[in-house]
Amino acid sequence: MTTTTPAMPKARKRRRKTRTSNVNHLTPIIASGLKVNEIDLTPGKEHLVCPDCSTWVPITGMLGTPKLVPHHTGRAKNAEPRRCTAGSNRKVAIDVEVDAWHTELIEAVPTTASRRATKVLPKPKVKPAPAASQIKPAPLSAEQIRQAFRKHQQQCPACKGEATGRDGQPLPCHDGERLAVTFLRLYRQEPKRQAVREFFARERRRFDRQYAAAAPAKRKSEWAAVLQKVKDADDLRSQVPAGDAPTEARSVPLETLHPAC
Repeated sequence: MTTTTPAMPKARKRRRKTRTSNVNHLTPIIASGLKVNEIDLTPGKEHLVCPDCSTWVPITGMLGTPKLVPHHTGRAKNAEPRRCTAGSNRKVAIDVEVDAWHTELIEAVPTTASRRATKVLPKPKVKPAPAASQIKPAPLSAEQIRQAFRKHQQQCPACKGEATGRDGQPLPCHDGERLAVTFLRLYRQEPKRQAVREFFARERRRFDRQYAAAAPAKRKSEWAAVLQKVKDADDLRSQVPAGDAPTEARSVPLETLHPAC
């Protein structure tokens, strides 16, 4: 015996604006009480969002008694249709001019766009700057001071002898004098600094040679320390346990394992 399952009822495709004389007894929907994006007053395309089922529904009877057309709570041709009884044939009070509604809609577009969340860009992780006490100044060489001193002489009027005082005597340049004293001091210390750099370079090369020469001996002593343990492990692994050689597992009757009580 075969059973047939009835087809699931579906909402039929309805006309865009259903004309009927039925009128809902609920209070009319006030157009001015809706948000600007919940109603469309474009001539010939009047729609609004039903307050009961939140579905966009056409408005019929714009030349007489405006009201919502009968509609379902879901989209057309969906299974299990449910008619919106509270919103179907409900009157609509159009108390908003089309031009005023259109102007308000245009003004609301930039306001809505400004409320949209912008893309959040992650801040780049910047390493904090060291404290003043942690900053180590780079040592200056005599050549760097000499170049700074020559550049200063080319730009300083006092070093050129062009700057004079009220008595006509040339003015001294304290900056140039300080650079010259620093250059002479570093120039005298340069041989000693060069000797120190060469000493550290020789010590570094000597340390590298000693490390490279001692590495094989150190590796050999480390292997000698663990060699006996390795041999013991190999001997244990090569030994055969006492008794017969292991054989394949044989099936044992269940009666021998679990005798009847």
